[in-house]
Amino acid sequence: MATTTIESDTLVEAPPYAEEDKLGPLGGKRAVIDDEAELRRLLVSEFQAAADAARVAAGSVDRNITTAVHEYRKALRRARAVLLLLADALPKHERRAVRLALRDARRALGTARDHAVAPDAVTLVQLGEVEQHAADAILSAAREAVPQLSEIKQLLNEGAARTAAQVEALEAALPQTIAWTTVVHGLRSVYQDARNARKSAKRSKRAFHTWRRRSKELAYQLDVIAAFTGEGVSELQREIEAVVDTQGPAVDLLMLREFVRTHAGPTAPESLDALVSAIKQQVEDLMADSRRAGKDAFRRKPRRFAKKLTKAARQQPAPVVIPDDVD
Repeated sequence: MATTTIESDTLVEAPPYAEEDKLGPLGGKRAVIDDEAELRRLLVSEFQAAADAARVAAGSVDRNITTAVHEYRKALRRARAVLLLLADALPKHERRAVRLALRDARRALGTARDHAVAPDAVTLVQLGEVEQHAADAILSAAREAVPQLSEIKQLLNEGAARTAAQVEALEAALPQTIAWTTVVHGLRSVYQDARNARKSAKRSKRAFHTWRRRSKELAYQLDVIAAFTGEGVSELQREIEAVVDTQGPAVDLLMLREFVRTHAGPTAPESLDALVSAIKQQVEDLMADSRRAGKDAFRRKPRRFAKKLTKAARQQPAPVVIPDDVD
């Protein structure tokens, strides 16, 4: 405690120095989530990074088609996840336009993705001799329907260019600052949609697929936020990511079921039915396992999840920036 002496030689306690007085005009620590201009800059940068990743993936198609398509679609899913964090700050028509552009660019490569994944998906199913023979015949016939490399290249390049154009559109439509409440509301909405879809997935394969998509977007959103907040949010991200990992095999088999029906051709009906039945049983088992694995991650109500996120985001404030003119 600092002291001072007056004429009577009596020692009187003086008030302690404030931290900012001790350190100079540095300002107090401030979390990035409280800096609305910086929050906007970071989120736009993340959207830009996703668009750049799509462009890089498109340019890598000659090295490996499967990897290029996978990385491209992943980049667009991440871009959509960032868009949803900003949704409340955008005019409705602009938000919808960007969302549809991303959706169309991603769906254009859906067929290429299915053909790439189908052979590996078949190995997830325990098949008898009849079912295996039918699967081999269908995969062989399906190769004739694989999109040509030139077509895939064109779709990748067009989609990457269209995604890049959304960066400028997004930045122009956003206000100059983004409040943390806007970001939390966007993430909370995705969490709620994922949570609801998980419940419905007990009876609906379509709902399971929805749960998978929303869970992936949620994992991307938490990854984005963790980059400028710290370990607390990273823990939440890893929790959701672990659930996403359990969903993948089931979703691949849901795709495979439709794939074999589409490309069955002259396959004997009884062989096709046996194959579809085997896939269906495996899908149901995997879906049940995934739902159990996701129970804890989605046990919180959306409001409690949002509060936990904000608390975690404040555990590690951003470092104080010292102005250039301060010695």
